[in-house]
Amino acid sequence: MTLRLIPALTLSALLVACSSKSKDDEGGATPARAAAVTIKGSDTMILLAQRLAERFMEANDGHPVQVTGGGSGTGIAALINGTTDIANASRAMKPAEESQVQQRRGKPAVEHAVALDGIAVYVHESNPLPSITLAQLKAIYEGEVRNWKDVGGPDARIVLYGRENNSGTYAYFKEHVLDDEDFTADTQTLPGTAAVVNAVAKDVRAIGYGGIAFGKGIRAIPVKTDDAAKAVAPTLETVTDGSYPISRKLFMYTAGEPTGNVKAFLDFALSEEGQSLAVAAGYYPLARKAGGPANVAQ
Repeated sequence: MTLRLIPALTLSALLVACSSKSKDDEGGATPARAAAVTIKGSDTMILLAQRLAERFMEANDGHPVQVTGGGSGTGIAALINGTTDIANASRAMKPAEESQVQQRRGKPAVEHAVALDGIAVYVHESNPLPSITLAQLKAIYEGEVRNWKDVGGPDARIVLYGRENNSGTYAYFKEHVLDDEDFTADTQTLPGTAAVVNAVAKDVRAIGYGGIAFGKGIRAIPVKTDDAAKAVAPTLETVTDGSYPISRKLFMYTAGEPTGNVKAFLDFALSEEGQSLAVAAGYYPLARKAGGPANVAQ
């Protein structure tokens, strides 16, 4: 498939205020500068959240929506502390984090899957390696394999790039590829997937990983579950049906069931239009039941 590079986006707040009136839940007029819906967290999801916010504001009399990044862990911490309405997370919340939400906010953490993503494994476009196995990826990122020739590639030292440890992409890759073991200290960590893509594109020896929405300019190498398995590239079909080995859901979390404009925003994210915006941003839509809304069942 043809992949698209999403330019690095600012992680500062996107906040649009308006001068028109909006309506509260009881139908009464409220000030135009009512409290914004705040969304914070996953850098992988920031483009998706911004696209949804822009369209939601257009359709809701400009009710402000504020989007910031910083990583899944940062967003979850903000939800725990009560400084955001919605936490974007490219990984599932941990039981300890769920407990903290309950303790600090007096409400349970509620999970809302909003899109699908495949974690692509990037190599330089000139790298001839046709595919890579999960075991080879694990050996590379744990430092056991340090030369491309040891996995069927050219005779060259492997240069590793990855995400910072507050990233949901980092956490998912660590759990599902490294079996929760540690990355080698040789891994160069970068603050966003776009930064990983840029680094790999400039180094013929490099390997990196990140959301597929950020994938143009390098090559997303097909992944095999083992030596005997078929190599699978991250595409709409393979991510949706789960055959791509490193697929995941992208989540928005709230403290308790959402209400008011927070609920309206999440309903919009799961609507047909919201899911089409996810596709336009380079992600994948949730599976849908025939004639029904997005199916977010785990």
